[in-house]
Amino acid sequence: MTCFSQLWLRWSVVGYDLVGVMLFLDLGLDGSSRSKRRRRRVCKVQGKMVTRTVDLRSDTVTKPTETMRAAMATADVDDDVLCHDPTALRLETEMARITGKEAALFVPSGTMGNLVSVLVHCDIRGSEVVLGNNSHIHIYENGGISTIGGVHPRTVKNNEDGTMDIDLIEAAIRDPRGALVYPITRLICLENTHANSGGKCLSVEYTDQVGELAKKHGLKLHIDGARIFNASVALGIPVHRLLQAADSASICLSKGLGAPVGSVIVGSNSFIAKAKILRKTLGGGMRQVGILCAAAIVAVQENVGKLEGDHKNAKVLAEGLNKIKGIRVDAASVETNIFYFDIEESSKHTAESLSKYLQQRGILVMLEGPSRVRIVLHHQISESDVQYTLSCFQQALTGVPDQNGI
Repeated sequence: MTCFSQLWLRWSVVGYDLVGVMLFLDLGLDGSSRSKRRRRRVCKVQGKMVTRTVDLRSDTVTKPTETMRAAMATADVDDDVLCHDPTALRLETEMARITGKEAALFVPSGTMGNLVSVLVHCDIRGSEVVLGNNSHIHIYENGGISTIGGVHPRTVKNNEDGTMDIDLIEAAIRDPRGALVYPITRLICLENTHANSGGKCLSVEYTDQVGELAKKHGLKLHIDGARIFNASVALGIPVHRLLQAADSASICLSKGLGAPVGSVIVGSNSFIAKAKILRKTLGGGMRQVGILCAAAIVAVQENVGKLEGDHKNAKVLAEGLNKIKGIRVDAASVETNIFYFDIEESSKHTAESLSKYLQQRGILVMLEGPSRVRIVLHHQISESDVQYTLSCFQQALTGVPDQNGI
């Protein structure tokens, strides 16, 4: 029993309220102090204590900053289902301005944002959407457009840069004269940046071409812009220009921007009006949601400027890993904060064994296969973390002691 636990037991005997004692001592319900809860994980490696965590699994793992927590604590709120939560409205107004769209809507997740967007555009069951075979909507969103919306996915091969060939997209669009036997194509979806291609950016020129193709065939264009701010920073092009050709877009606030929860979908006033109804249908209508939106506002204001540093750190890490025998990385192709590396057959490690070795040293990565690993940088990974990570990889694969002597 900890000294804090003993102290609480003594005080509780004389009638002190549990919550009051917790507040007085700044304890969590598990008896840990706030400072202890925030302390980075401690690992023991070869008799030495490792007191740092470098979490490279995703940019969704970031913790709310103190500024975010303060904004959440003081947020002006109201019932966002019955009327408008003022802080949510402030966020939505700002995101509409940044993206150059008429309106915006806060949703709990990117998956819901994409689902709502597809269902607004494909409001007749049996509609078809043309999208990449390696896209997030197609692979990682539980097939929701089909199971919930009755929308049929028609996939086109994604190239290594995340694009789909324009002629293949056009070939995938159904001839309306075949409506007796075929689904009716109503929507094209793009993803920018393209996560499974290693955070590749879609150019303005490419997106405009797809937009023109959609108009030619009377279709809508939706962009899964979960990391559109990363694309904007990497390309040096404003977000609103990247989305100019799109009828709608979903933008994640809890990935590179570092907010704890949520995404925003943007589009026309009529699109958002329909989206708000679907959000409620799917259980996404939240009440005093301004508490979450307050943190998102801070993320947009403070963390967009940090994305360039994330991209630089990703490049440095990729180039460093590529110099280590047993690892293969296309460092030259790293554009934003995501990249993949492959473990060569000659290495003594598999992806799983390497991951376990790194985890013992406080480094967390995402496995993508027996010999493939994903790395994602974010604003809570420092240059020092990158160097520490490289030293641990070096020791794991070559046996050479790293700079930290672990």
